[in-house]
Amino acid sequence: MGEPVHRVPERHRPVTESPARVPPPDVRVGSATDGLTPFSTASRSLAAGPTEWLALGAVAVAAIVADQLTKHIVSSQLAIDDQVKLVGPLSIHHVQNSGIAFGLFSSATGAVIVLTTVAVGWMLLFFARSGSRHPVLPVALGLVIGGSVSNLVDRVRLGHVTDFLDFRYWPAFNLADSFIVVGVGILLLALVAADRPARSRS
Repeated sequence: MGEPVHRVPERHRPVTESPARVPPPDVRVGSATDGLTPFSTASRSLAAGPTEWLALGAVAVAAIVADQLTKHIVSSQLAIDDQVKLVGPLSIHHVQNSGIAFGLFSSATGAVIVLTTVAVGWMLLFFARSGSRHPVLPVALGLVIGGSVSNLVDRVRLGHVTDFLDFRYWPAFNLADSFIVVGVGILLLALVAADRPARSRS
């Protein structure tokens, strides 16, 4: 018999562990976990920027200048309670008002001054946080703030404001009152228009 064959023992190969599987990143595009509610990964800031503040200031200053100029012309050309008829029911009627727009709260000048100051401060704070929410916000708030400040200056300086636009069946008012009403109307329409896209995406 030949020599016994000695088998070379197999070398055990080291068992290498498979690399740990890294779970894929949780990427969600267009909807929340329920697959229905849309969401945005980055929300755009609505704070007013330099352009919005410049537009607000320009509109407010223009409103103040226009109101103060017309009041000066009326008070220098017409005595108190004098009236000049223009077209139809419209006339220029020089009256003095110690209240707010359209003769309201005429016996509470101090309270009107305080409320107007608080309202202007609130509007500036709102604009600082949401001035870029809609392109017409600087115009709307510029008209409201300009009209409010112009009447406020007269109340503090004179104790009253000069009203002169008279439609016979409505209390006399001035340009500042008109700016406030128009500005509030534009503001409401702008806020409604800005909310519609957000609701349609929800």
